Amino acid sequence: MNFSPKRALVVVLFLCCTNLTFGQNFKFGKVSLEELKEEKNQDDSSAVASVLYRKYHLKFKYLDDIGFVVETRVHERVKLYSKDGFDYATVSQKLYNSESKHESLTGIKAFTYNLVNGKIEKHKLQKSGIFSTELSKFYDEEKFTLPNVKEGSVIEYEYLVQSPFYYSIDEIPLQYDIPIKHQEVSIETPEYFVFKPSQKGYLTLNPRYGSKPGKISFTSKTRSDNNGALNTNYSTQSIDYKISTTEYVMENVPALREEPYVNHMDNYRSAVNYELSYVQFPQSTREDYTTTWAKVVKTIYESDRFGKQLKRSRYYQDDLATILDTHITDMEKMVTIFQYVKERMNWNDYLGYYSDKGVEKAFKEKSGNIADINLMLTSMLSHAGLKANPVLVSTRDNGVPMFPTMEGFNYVIASVELDDTIILLDATNKYAEPNILPSRALNWFGKLVKKDHSFTTVSLSPQKTSDIDVVMNITLDENGTINGKCRNTHSSYHAYSFRNHFATQEEEQYLENLENKNNGMEISNYTLKNKMEMGKPVIESFDFTMDGQADVIGDNIYFQPLFHKATTENPFKLEERNYPIDFVYPIQERFKINILIPEGYQLTSKPNNTNLVMDEKMGSFSYAVAANGKYLQVAVRFSINQAIIGADHYLQLKEFFKMAIEKQTEKIVLSRI
Repeated sequence: MNFSPKRALVVVLFLCCTNLTFGQNFKFGKVSLEELKEEKNQDDSSAVASVLYRKYHLKFKYLDDIGFVVETRVHERVKLYSKDGFDYATVSQKLYNSESKHESLTGIKAFTYNLVNGKIEKHKLQKSGIFSTELSKFYDEEKFTLPNVKEGSVIEYEYLVQSPFYYSIDEIPLQYDIPIKHQEVSIETPEYFVFKPSQKGYLTLNPRYGSKPGKISFTSKTRSDNNGALNTNYSTQSIDYKISTTEYVMENVPALREEPYVNHMDNYRSAVNYELSYVQFPQSTREDYTTTWAKVVKTIYESDRFGKQLKRSRYYQDDLATILDTHITDMEKMVTIFQYVKERMNWNDYLGYYSDKGVEKAFKEKSGNIADINLMLTSMLSHAGLKANPVLVSTRDNGVPMFPTMEGFNYVIASVELDDTIILLDATNKYAEPNILPSRALNWFGKLVKKDHSFTTVSLSPQKTSDIDVVMNITLDENGTINGKCRNTHSSYHAYSFRNHFATQEEEQYLENLENKNNGMEISNYTLKNKMEMGKPVIESFDFTMDGQADVIGDNIYFQPLFHKATTENPFKLEERNYPIDFVYPIQERFKINILIPEGYQLTSKPNNTNLVMDEKMGSFSYAVAANGKYLQVAVRFSINQAIIGADHYLQLKEFFKMAIEKQTEKIVLSRI
């Protein structure tokens, strides 16, 4: 191969110019015509928006009056391809507040760029587009919405977050729900603060580590008496120190796609976390921050807003004496107290394992946050002589804690030990039952905490199967119309879900939605049993009519024997999956359908009976059709026997669903006699 120095020089100059131009485009405000003309992401044509550039720079800054603070500067440029991407034109940032300190967001600079008649129009964010909201006692939210957004717009914004809480660095995401073309994430920490980094997600990360010098400059003031005249002297001092740097430069980061049966996508988003191990300033004692779950639990329990609330009992003793009978069993005591707290208290939508109002005030006002209600419940159960303890939980939205931290929990429920069995209770939902928790709390494991600060890990994943039983008696006419009676029986979590869903609408609206969901079904004579009888299955019965449920071709009638109850689309479409499949709870669906065929027709063909079983009995599917005179009897059972199935079983599960769906869509053939 011939080497040409001249050609090499041209290539080097070209690359330098290209990189220079590329780098200049990243400067704030340097939006190009090419970016505005771009109609789709070349690597992901389904993307509704793309991050063209993201810069995230976190550093520690020394302030004379405060000391070290954490400053995070964010600069992002986003392309909006369609109206579905307009949500990305609204940016929000949560800010934490304690009693004496608070985080702040400043320096918002934001513009929308549109291409109009071949020219770039620029629209600046006004103060009227910036909103501040109090989310809770400890969190505020700053939010701004970019103006004049259209399909094809490019938006760009920059802001600075300052936090006095140097011991707690928020998780830094490296992946969004939309693609990121180019991002630079840098973290700079002084040598005095030693952090333990950790990574999560399935992207391969290649951090670059380094160091650079840092300097703290501060001014001191002294006063002296000079023959009766008071002089003020200023002196400036500085301290040199070393800064550790970590940088992530990433190109073409794929979007984290929402998938079915995931407890919370953020648990699988690629990100980095920084846990503070210790702090040591020159000539000072080392202060350790690395903690254990035992220390976290002890700190929480010793708080006045947790352990002290469990001890309070005077405010409810008269009520407790009224509702309890001295002769009832421990199980009856538990159910009675649980039902009483559910009926009396109303959740105010605030989470937290610390009581907000205090249990006594919450009891009087009949309203409170998660901790107000469930610590109250735990206290009542314990006062009644039951082995009751609180259980610390991280909700599905809060994710699974990667290491021991106070922020690893954001929720608390109650537990009772009866006959060596732990029963979990959450009184913040009117339709909850013993061991039937709101889905927000079903997130892997919790920590059951006792008075001596010891704790045990308890599973939050339901073990009991939740059933739906469907019985239908159907008459099929020669035009493909079906008339019939249907009875749906919902048990356990299915009953809980039904009650919550039904409670949000009037019966008429529910039936209208049910009819629309089932392609124009007409419903009459609707009845509902056990709507509010917790512990019993919910049973709904109705008559119905549906047109077009069979294809009539010549002398033959073709139809799916499950009709509108058939599952026709596989929810699992990816070729591979890196995270578990979370069904929330084990499920079983059973269908028994009796079909009266039209007069003058006979059965010509039916699907073969089938029985599918996954490895380790994780799931099963059975399907049978039998002829009995003028009737066809269809029996189908579909079961998923584990709440969570590992990603290593994904391909088998996908194939299992595929085969079950194919069987349900096979048709029965009737022929005219």
